[in-house]
Amino acid sequence: MTEHLLRKAKKGDSDAFCRLMDMQTQSMYKIARSYLKNDEDAADAIQDAILSCYENLPDLKNNKYFKTWLTRILINKCKDILHRKKLTLYTDQVPDTPFYEEDFETSEWNQLLAPLDEKYRSILLLYYMEGFNTTDISQILNMKENTVKTRLQRGRRILAEAYQYQIKEEHA
Repeated sequence: MTEHLLRKAKKGDSDAFCRLMDMQTQSMYKIARSYLKNDEDAADAIQDAILSCYENLPDLKNNKYFKTWLTRILINKCKDILHRKKLTLYTDQVPDTPFYEEDFETSEWNQLLAPLDEKYRSILLLYYMEGFNTTDISQILNMKENTVKTRLQRGRRILAEAYQYQIKEEHA
């Protein structure tokens, strides 16, 4: 179904493009939220990624890499927002964050990944939550596959050590 919608969207069918984006929204939200930590910035990154996708979709050479391509666009938009935020001086340190509900699994996963360095968190998220393999992740993040494998292994080890420490504290 995705392939059919993708072909139609590349030919300019806006309904097919909207349906294609609807299918990707949840995945895009998880990725953007893991990078940006708040809903407003995540929504901005998603909106920018969708616009860029719409404008550049005809240039996508191989349809089977659509999700990888879209994810890479989204991550670049997230990085742009983070870069802009570093350049902005904030006068109000308490942001207004809206209440939102997220499913239990996602909130647990975000809590587990929160203390990790971004270089491990993004790879673990793409691998475990989004189901990308190490080859796809290396393309999305524009890094060598061996680097992805190393960071995946280190991220797992850091999580395991943190979890073991937490268990020991609870039983002490």
